[in-house]
Amino acid sequence: MERNKLEQLLFKSIEENTPESIKEDRVFDYNNKDEFTFTLTKELVQKLDLWSWFKSYKKEAMVSTAGIRGPQNILYPHDTRFPINTIGVTLATLGKALALKDKYQGKKLLKLCGCEVRYNSKIYMDIITRIQAKQGITTIIPKDKETMPIWLASFLAFKYDLVGAEYITSSHGISVKNATKDLNEQGSQFLPSESMAFVDKIEEILNTVEKEGAYKIEFSARDDSKINEEVLTRLNKGVDLYIEYLKEGVAKDLEEIKNFNKKIIIDNVGGCSYKTTSKILEKLNIEDKFVWFNIEEDPFFHGIGKYAYDNKEGEKYLYDWSLDVTVLAKDKEGKNYFPVVESMNYSEKLKDYPTGTVSLITDPDHDRLTIVQKDSIKNLDKIKKNGIDYSILDDKSVLCIYSANQAFLMIMNYWAKHNNITDNHKKFIIKTSASSKSWDEWAKNNNIECINTPVGFKEIANICKKIEAQMLNGVKNIAVYDVFGNRVELGSSPRLLFAGEESGGMIVGASEPIKSHMGRIALAMREKSASEAIILSSNLIASLKDKTLCEHLEDIYNTNNITARFDTRQDISYYNESEMNIEKLKRDKIEGEAKRTKNDTFYLALALGISDNKITLDNAKEILSSTFKDLNFDNLTEITFCGDGTYMNFTDKFVEIRPSGTDAKTKAYAGGADREELTEYGVILGNYEGDKNQTYLKYLDEDYCKNIKENSLVLYREYTDKDSNNTVFAPQDYSRLLK
Repeated sequence: MERNKLEQLLFKSIEENTPESIKEDRVFDYNNKDEFTFTLTKELVQKLDLWSWFKSYKKEAMVSTAGIRGPQNILYPHDTRFPINTIGVTLATLGKALALKDKYQGKKLLKLCGCEVRYNSKIYMDIITRIQAKQGITTIIPKDKETMPIWLASFLAFKYDLVGAEYITSSHGISVKNATKDLNEQGSQFLPSESMAFVDKIEEILNTVEKEGAYKIEFSARDDSKINEEVLTRLNKGVDLYIEYLKEGVAKDLEEIKNFNKKIIIDNVGGCSYKTTSKILEKLNIEDKFVWFNIEEDPFFHGIGKYAYDNKEGEKYLYDWSLDVTVLAKDKEGKNYFPVVESMNYSEKLKDYPTGTVSLITDPDHDRLTIVQKDSIKNLDKIKKNGIDYSILDDKSVLCIYSANQAFLMIMNYWAKHNNITDNHKKFIIKTSASSKSWDEWAKNNNIECINTPVGFKEIANICKKIEAQMLNGVKNIAVYDVFGNRVELGSSPRLLFAGEESGGMIVGASEPIKSHMGRIALAMREKSASEAIILSSNLIASLKDKTLCEHLEDIYNTNNITARFDTRQDISYYNESEMNIEKLKRDKIEGEAKRTKNDTFYLALALGISDNKITLDNAKEILSSTFKDLNFDNLTEITFCGDGTYMNFTDKFVEIRPSGTDAKTKAYAGGADREELTEYGVILGNYEGDKNQTYLKYLDEDYCKNIKENSLVLYREYTDKDSNNTVFAPQDYSRLLK
């Protein structure tokens, strides 16, 4: 079904499921361009059920890995039945503004606000900037609220020493989702403790309404002088400054890509980054090496990941598989297929491109990268042998779909040989615990330290900041603790080589600390960047000449003595997040969250039970063996809480069970030497309902398990706060920037 018909199917479902009373009542006129005041009354709080909205919002803020995400009514964004709505954004913005003013009392405050292409993003940006203006906060934005990639917002927040930034996105989530990603003065995503500061302010506002009957929220005029488009226009939206940064790093030597005689495709899903990244490639004189797919901006993401299915009544409904290219599903015959890749129509798009052509696929906010390559079907045995997923293009060709675990191993291996970090500095990489064990093995083989963190790029940034604080304090032997409690020693002047996560986000470190205009230092930028990844991976591809990525990956495995060559991930969703009947969606999500939590706490209690000396590892093995009779736990060496999930380490593999922080989903990751075995463990452990048998209850009673999730959050906060960077930031005089 063509893209327009699919979108109309979505619109039709929304219209049918939105009551007329909601359609007709915007609560306040968010299209009013003049100054106005919105009075939130006790009656409105009750009518809009804002306390229920707040309860869910607060819950997600406490565990969110990347912004407080949720679906929205894309046609009627004031619909408070959905987590993301104009009233919720209004309250959140005011809460952030009040928290910021408390933090920097009496200071002039300057923030940045940006967005990608999602539905209603410019409406939310308008609300954010106008409330901030009334609170005395100046916000710099692109002219006409033009889109920009999230890494650029993060980069500018750090380089210009802003008090923070806000970016409207939901990463690679489904089209109806949106969120506000909050970035602090470092350009790093908020940790939960930072989010709770403004969530507490929202609660104060609602309590004031309860006590006093009303609360007035002021909006500036749309053309208020504190909403500044001039700065980013004058700075070419920061592109020139970012190119200077690239030329000190991944773009320092571009000879290999300049001499490459083939085309590399950039598949710009959503269309957000074309205006920015094409300028970067042009100024680096390598734009002729690339062909772009999807340069137009589209909140429906060109129909990618969307399918029309028949319900029980035979009516069509839309299902959105998201924009995660690596999502694996089963067709009606039970065969595996990649629904997102299949919807990208590569069989047609690549038919005239030669074997070996690479496509670099990015997501809507342009921070994640997936690499695919057209390969000969004659190489299928080698492709399978190396654990590379694939999709058949035609009778001669296959599309190799490289996971970030595989692609980033090749990238970090390439960068290790081409970076400018001297031997005077200890090199290290940072990875999330769910990322491939092959990265740990590669680092060990190359005498590079490896630091594991919980999932989320903010966790990677937090490690960098802890190291930087010790560097500033002149510590002779800098050390940090990873999420498993291991102390990692880094010497007196370490340098980050690479940081990344299995979901497709990566960044490289600088040879010398990056400095902001105020002189603050960073070992690396705080947000993952697909543009940086595109330049680095393009140099890698060019360096291989006629060698395929599959052959190169196999070489890396062999020369680095890597045994954990395979990785699997099971994505277990407990409901259809594309459901447009919001009441059904809420019910299904609540039921799904209960299933997710039951699965999570089953494993979590084992990990914490061991650390609390309630049980031994042998007790845990007995529990697991009695529960999962088809699996072998004899060589299980440890069960560890890893910040937001449970990590089981075996002598020959690992399995991590992690609940989604923002949705009714469970993710089961596994890595090791036997792909079939990894899949079996991931499927069985990830899909387990969480029931506790008599063996389990013999060692851990229900009273202990009852509060295990709350106890794990305390441990997580202790981990993030340990040796934290407490350097005090003071807003600068921004008059020169605002001139």
